[in-house]
Amino acid sequence: MSVTVQDALAASGMLSVTDPAVLLAPCRQLAYDSRRVSPGTLFFAFVGAVQDGRRYAPEAMERGAVGVVSDAPRPDGLTMPWIQVAHGRRALAAAAKRFYGAPDERLGVSGVTGTNGKTTCTYVIDAVLRAAGQTTTRIGTIGYDVAGVAEPAGNTTPESLDLFGLLARTVEAGGSYATMEVSSHALAQGRVSGVRFHTAVFTNLTQDHLDFHGTMEAYFAAKGRLFDDEYAPRFAVINSDDEYGRRIRTAAGTKVLTYGLGPGAALRAEAMESTFSGLRFEAMHGGERYEVRSALMGEINVYNILAALGTGLSYGMKWETMLQGIQECPGVPGRFERVEAGQPFLVVVDYAHTDDALRNTLRVARRLLTGGRLITLFGCGGDRDRTKRPRMGLAAGELSDFVLLTNDNPRSEDPLAILNDVMVGLRRTDTPHAVEPDRAVAIAAAVRQARPGDIVVLAGKGHETYQVTSTGTIDFDDRVVARAELARLGYAGGRMTVDA
Repeated sequence: MSVTVQDALAASGMLSVTDPAVLLAPCRQLAYDSRRVSPGTLFFAFVGAVQDGRRYAPEAMERGAVGVVSDAPRPDGLTMPWIQVAHGRRALAAAAKRFYGAPDERLGVSGVTGTNGKTTCTYVIDAVLRAAGQTTTRIGTIGYDVAGVAEPAGNTTPESLDLFGLLARTVEAGGSYATMEVSSHALAQGRVSGVRFHTAVFTNLTQDHLDFHGTMEAYFAAKGRLFDDEYAPRFAVINSDDEYGRRIRTAAGTKVLTYGLGPGAALRAEAMESTFSGLRFEAMHGGERYEVRSALMGEINVYNILAALGTGLSYGMKWETMLQGIQECPGVPGRFERVEAGQPFLVVVDYAHTDDALRNTLRVARRLLTGGRLITLFGCGGDRDRTKRPRMGLAAGELSDFVLLTNDNPRSEDPLAILNDVMVGLRRTDTPHAVEPDRAVAIAAAVRQARPGDIVVLAGKGHETYQVTSTGTIDFDDRVVARAELARLGYAGGRMTVDA
């Protein structure tokens, strides 16, 4: 597709143009990465906290860019055509939507935001939509599934240019729905600016990402933007059991459907049963009761399933179809994922990386115990919110019988400094514990310590297949390491299965 630069930037709030003639130039492509520039590309240069995209403007022009769009002025010494806008990422979003022909307006787009549960919600929502025979796209932390074609994820929520490209591919493939995780970072930065959401889902809010947002109120404000006049979704599906969910303010024309376990929720659950086989409960809505069966486990997944049901109702789906989709959804990689090799104890990998998520995971595990011990291994990521580290230590200590403290993704931080932060909370309990910075060694120690009837929870990294250290990124998968240790112990049979 080709439009003029002026057409691409029509809704971008241009502040100044150094060379007005550039506005009439044909724009054949958009890019925010200079390595992806080819002749006829309009290049967007963001000025962020770490990188200044203007540094790559000369390279972009050498590759054939027609001009540069930025929310900062042209640096001295540069002579290329420069278009300054009020907000660089919102300008890119508006241009991307125009360039791809507004694919979001031809799809039912659902956005899921909150601290915990986003990934599982998108998987269950997608399963419900596919049960109706629809071609769908799912976008989130674990990866992108575009009309049945899987590809790796860069960010939980991609840059707007990539996002509108994914939505355009969905339309081209005959798709009808797209379900995506919407992170607080994406909302604050304008990465989903201009997207028309049919349904917005709020799961919950607990402490996370304060390294980026600074305060819980700022974090909540970023999440809340998905529901206000800026996006004005047709439907809002909100967890009314969550204190922040009750504070969400929606746009005037948005229809609200609340869900939860409390009596005030329009869609709620009762008579819950959770076993190794999964969940069973009754969902109540509009005076009717429906039996729900799922392979997922634990109360937190009752909430995720209710959110998916609420989303299905927003699209007018039949209960029979929704219940079928939920029952057919096998689970989510790295979310209470069992590592099976025929051993007489349970080994589970989970992505829990906040104190609230860790508590939820350990509560599920503890309810499954029938006399054994709960052994918990976890760490905290570096270059992230330090204040949650002692809280995670306290959570692990309060709910576990033994804790193995280790590295997560230390990134540029000193791993021992991270472990010391966690120990502040862990030492507030009397729970026996050990510290082993080498995660592979720690996983092996946790598995070797397990006895028949025990449950070993390997928390923090979940689906991740890498570890980020100060010296770079290495291949690392908790599931692979655990299976290797089980094999060394003589448990060679069985297979990995996903339960939640």
